[in-house]
Parts: sequence; structure tokens; C-alpha cells
Amino acid sequence: MSILFPKVRKPREWDYRPIYYDKEKEARKDKLARLHRGSFREAHEANTYNRRSAKKRQSKLLLWVALLLLLLFVFYYLL
Repeated sequence: MSILFPKVRKPREWDYRPIYYDKEKEARKDKLARLHRGSFREAHEANTYNRRSAKKRQSKLLLWVALLLLLLFVFYYLL
């Protein structure tokens, strides 16, 4: 330390920057957050799960339509 000119720290200045909501910036942050390691694998697994459930739904619907047609056929020709 110097005797003639002592160093005195200046007080911290108040640095106020208002934060405004930016919709586009938030969208970019969300997009980057979704692109973490393994996210493509997770998306692929979710897609294949959705396809499987859609196929199951379609096969159940086809079964019900076939049963309805069979029932109509039975009522029309037998009764």
C-alpha cells in the first residue's frame, strides 16, 4: 500500500437493466432445451409408440365395423 495515495475501492455501481419478455427468445431457448443429448432417440421412441397405439386403435375399429356388418347381415337375412 502506498502511504501518500492509498487505494480506496469505489462502491459498486447500481446497474439496472429491465428485463422484457421476448416471445421469440423464449421460443429459441425452449428449442435449444429440447435438443439435449438423446432427444432424437426419445422423439423416435415417442413416435413409434404413437404409431403402435394408432395401429391398435385402427384394428379395434376395424373389428367393431366387421362385427356390426355381421350383425346387420344376420338380422337382415335371418329375421
